[in-house]
Amino acid sequence: MEQDDPVEALTELRERRLGALELLQAAAGSGLAAYAVWALLLQPGFRRVPLRLQVPYVGASARQVEHVLSLLRGRPGKTVDLGSGDGRIVLAAHRCGLRPAVGYELNPWLVALARLHAWRAGCAGSVCYRRKDLWKASPRPGRLLFRQVSLRDCRNVSVFLAPSVLPLLEDKLRTELPAGARVVSGRFPLPTWQPVTAVGEGLDRVWAYDVPEGGQAGEAASSRIPIQAAPGPSSAPIPGGLISQAS
Repeated sequence: MEQDDPVEALTELRERRLGALELLQAAAGSGLAAYAVWALLLQPGFRRVPLRLQVPYVGASARQVEHVLSLLRGRPGKTVDLGSGDGRIVLAAHRCGLRPAVGYELNPWLVALARLHAWRAGCAGSVCYRRKDLWKASPRPGRLLFRQVSLRDCRNVSVFLAPSVLPLLEDKLRTELPAGARVVSGRFPLPTWQPVTAVGEGLDRVWAYDVPEGGQAGEAASSRIPIQAAPGPSSAPIPGGLISQAS
């Protein structure tokens, strides 16, 4: 029996048209491979988190990072990124002088990736990435809080989270942030707070919120009054331009 010529076999394979069943099998295989990558690399840690509180990882764009930095640059005190993903915002914050800069992330693979980026940038000993399970059951049935992360010493907070978790986050911010702290929310605004300013358009838009001077943010929570913005236009960016430090 004569052996097939490899060149002829390759040519025949290239010219062959896939049938409907073969196309379906190829699509199913590709989808299964994509799901496997997502389940192994992006989802670990979500399995015990209620569905409505699961936040899929979507890395911040360079423009989004620029906008966050434009609203935080020059501010003193500790800066934290809740749901820091691959760590690009934390690393950029450190580079532009926001120190100390700390990232909290649930996914261990993303924490490892963030630390790798910091090491490659020569900042491994300067920035901090911590794996924390933000959602823990509270004494009140059916209620979840950020139990492992305290924000009482934070002056600057960055969040890129899904709308489903922002109401719970608002409660924590009201309770823990000190007076004068600033929160920057990307992609989605906080549901009840009024922004001091906003920068960008569409998915690149970010909103800044300031905790009023004169007391802990928890005072506003106790009276059920949402934190209000200082007088000023809601769409005027902070002077000073934008800085691109995305990794």
